[in-house]
Amino acid sequence: MIVGTAGHIDHGKTSLVKRLTGRNTDRLPEEIKRGISIELGYAYVPLPGGGVLGFIDVPGHEKFVHTMVAGATGIDFALLVIAADDGVMPQTDEHLDILELLGVRAGAIVINKIDAVDPERLAEVRTKIAQRVKSTAAAQWPVFAVSASSGAGVAELQAHLLERAVAHVRREEAGRFRLAIDRVFTLSGVGTIVTGTAHAGRVRVGDELVVVPGEVRARVRSVHAQDQPATEGVAGQRCALNLVGVEKSAVDRGQWAQAPDLRNVSDRFDASVHVSANEVRALANSAGVHLHHGTADVLARAGVLDAERIAPGETRLVSIRTDRPLALCRGDRFVLRDAQARRTIGGGVVLDIEPPLRGRRAASRLEILRAIRDQSPAQALTVWLQREPVPLARLCNGWNIDAAQACQLANSVHARVATDTVFAAQTWSALGDKLLAAIAVVHEREPEMPGVEQDRLRRMVAPWLAQDAFSELLDEMLEQGRVARRGAFVGDPAHKSELAKSERVVWERIKPLLLEKPFEPPRVRDIGRELKIAEADVRGVLRRVARVGEITLVAHDHFFDTTAVRTMADITRELNERHGAARAAEFRDRIGTGRKVAIQILEFFDRVGYTRRVRDDHLVRRANPWDAPVEQAREPR
Repeated sequence: MIVGTAGHIDHGKTSLVKRLTGRNTDRLPEEIKRGISIELGYAYVPLPGGGVLGFIDVPGHEKFVHTMVAGATGIDFALLVIAADDGVMPQTDEHLDILELLGVRAGAIVINKIDAVDPERLAEVRTKIAQRVKSTAAAQWPVFAVSASSGAGVAELQAHLLERAVAHVRREEAGRFRLAIDRVFTLSGVGTIVTGTAHAGRVRVGDELVVVPGEVRARVRSVHAQDQPATEGVAGQRCALNLVGVEKSAVDRGQWAQAPDLRNVSDRFDASVHVSANEVRALANSAGVHLHHGTADVLARAGVLDAERIAPGETRLVSIRTDRPLALCRGDRFVLRDAQARRTIGGGVVLDIEPPLRGRRAASRLEILRAIRDQSPAQALTVWLQREPVPLARLCNGWNIDAAQACQLANSVHARVATDTVFAAQTWSALGDKLLAAIAVVHEREPEMPGVEQDRLRRMVAPWLAQDAFSELLDEMLEQGRVARRGAFVGDPAHKSELAKSERVVWERIKPLLLEKPFEPPRVRDIGRELKIAEADVRGVLRRVARVGEITLVAHDHFFDTTAVRTMADITRELNERHGAARAAEFRDRIGTGRKVAIQILEFFDRVGYTRRVRDDHLVRRANPWDAPVEQAREPR
């Protein structure tokens, strides 16, 4: 268990920790000289049954509230220290607000310096404390009257802490590793050390980590957990990590050491924000604030989404833009202070780290955010999927779960995972119906064609849908027999082509010309000139033959034998396997044509979704669609 102190300056937090642990947490010369804490201090006590009780001592001066927030982030138990002679003071109020905003629900109130007051004053302070903590979690905390200097009452407090530590349930280790860095230093012969509280996951010696924001990669050489050498550190522990491959100058407080596959850095996020009931003014829309998240302190603007402003005591949905990126996950707590960093305004919880640029205040968007805030992950995902498909990466990074956990969550709400996207079952079914309707429209408008090219079909049905996800939808419908593939085209299985006798005669004259130079056949006008047939008649016959897939329209008025298209597709794959991509010059040399024709063929492969163009490279994306049997154009019976 990690215990954090809180309270006004000179109320005896550091001396109390020293009495409890035997360690003076003030280590800087200036702290010792002035007798006040400036930086975070750390101390540890071994527990009787094994394990370690950790203490984080925070400064109480108003100028160091940002340091106090950094220390309070991730603690399990708070010691709110109040001097009996001073009573409740400004930073007592502010620190109590911060603990509430950070979600610290367990703790104890310690009235210190009881040897400096009479019983009447002690009773008065107790009454005022009870009035101040009313309606907060601290109203349920036990109150201990002690003297850190003499030791009076400390034994009872110590016994309570040990009892709570033994009963403490360690945080779940779910998710990928995240540690909020609060201190960086070097040791001679050892190297760079980062310390902080582990918020999620587990880290082992030898693991690769990344320091973010910044993408500095490092390897864990050794681990100290709760001030003890260890082979691993887990969520809820204070950890010191010896990192290899990173200089001290490249790391600072406010960054995170985390798993390298967690992509959660953002300067925009949506959140639920509560304005403290003790605040005197409402939080205006687009107000400038100091935002404290983890151990970072950044400037930000808060745009209220579901109201014009947030009155004291209210909770609202907010869009936040920070002046520099943060490493965020759903459920992270943060604190807001005014733009001059003089007082705490409120705080909140991160909901979505990839908010849309448009429609931020739409009713459907606000419904999603409320579900993420108020409901279980499964219920929230159900509401979200009713509004839009959700990329797996958005779940994995925003909610700090791995792909297997994301798929398990999707399955629990009977959603469909296609490639890298989660769909509601009804959304997936509706996409299939829309696909059939689009094919029917094409058949009606272009009856001479065998169907519609795959990428064109995707743009008609769902232009926002990733090509791989659309391919999965199409493959499923092909397996069900609801659509048929004819070379590069997709159509209704019932859409057939039959040639009249006169058309069959013309086709038999045309066919040898296409087969003579299969990789560079003549165009419609050249065929008409060669055979002395009107271009319109040649074009009409070729389109009828193309309906069954025996030939393929690759470019305007340029039909290829489908067997030749299949062979060129195989050549494209071979070039990908050999060189990493197909390029116009190499492809031209393989098929023995001019550059213009080679480019047209590769662009056709891009258009139908067989390849994807990246600058001058054409990358194969799926299996050869022309490997399926080709129907033969036939005469009517």
